[in-house]
Amino acid sequence: MTFKTLLATKSDDRIETNLIDMDESDLMPGDVSIAVDYSTVNYKDALALSGRADVIKQFPLIPGIDFAGIVEASSHPGISVGDRVVANSWGLSQTHHGGYAQKARLNGDWLVKIPEPLTTQDGMAIGTAGYTAMLSVLALEHGGITPDRGDILVTGANGGVGSIAIALLSTLGYRVIASTGRPDEAGYLRELGAAEVVDRSTLSQPGAPIASERWAGAVDSVGSHTLVNVLAQTKYRGVVTACGLAQGMDLPGTVLPFILRNVTLAGIDSVNAPQALRMEAWSRLARDLDLNKLALTTRTVGLADVPDVVTRMLAGKVQGRTVVDVNA
Repeated sequence: MTFKTLLATKSDDRIETNLIDMDESDLMPGDVSIAVDYSTVNYKDALALSGRADVIKQFPLIPGIDFAGIVEASSHPGISVGDRVVANSWGLSQTHHGGYAQKARLNGDWLVKIPEPLTTQDGMAIGTAGYTAMLSVLALEHGGITPDRGDILVTGANGGVGSIAIALLSTLGYRVIASTGRPDEAGYLRELGAAEVVDRSTLSQPGAPIASERWAGAVDSVGSHTLVNVLAQTKYRGVVTACGLAQGMDLPGTVLPFILRNVTLAGIDSVNAPQALRMEAWSRLARDLDLNKLALTTRTVGLADVPDVVTRMLAGKVQGRTVVDVNA
């Protein structure tokens, strides 16, 4: 049987994607086969398909770092035919075929059952970005940051991680400050639950190594000077989570926030997170994420639209989450 897929190839250091029909026999080994319903376009997907980062390690490869669908066949313990499952990261879109296809086959250890009341479409409206946002919330809680400790800053607020982080944090009772380079979209951020919106330019330039305390914690998906300024303005014993590098992978700061204010910088790794943590994150998403707010963040496209979304995302013109209906 054949299925539709978006296949990435490389020629003369240039990555191309083509919508083709592939035979199921060409899928990679695995003990679970899945009929894919939805995938997404994450910032990492944009980096992969544009070639701006060395994400895809072998060609040809089906890109897409996550997907959700229904199990069609399984020899993996605990995974049964008919289960609704989600896969995030691991080797997807790097060394293993990913989510931009109607079929997938992979190791069952990479899968998490989608908890009620979430659907497969909800699973990808959340996707890797929302799962990463939840990992950040868990890290803030682990560091003792409760709503009564003070404001939480979310940088890159219009993006996927930022949008869902705002929705989660506000629902949990935190007062959220949203940092964005698109102040004209402040209304969207306030609908998600932001109490205050600030221009990212106030954080994106080199600043003082330590500054007045403003927030108890932060979720940062930007990195570079932005992250350094966030740390410099974090309150005593605050927690900042680092989960992205939209501005850059450098960290041009000092140790002063750490040794003068006992600030914690918590790294968030969504790729190789252990299964128990993944299951906790998805369980909390099912419990704590307002699905009406999730709907505000989401638009749906087809496989053929992915390259255009990538171009717009890298230009900073994509708001929230982009779900890919692989069967559209």
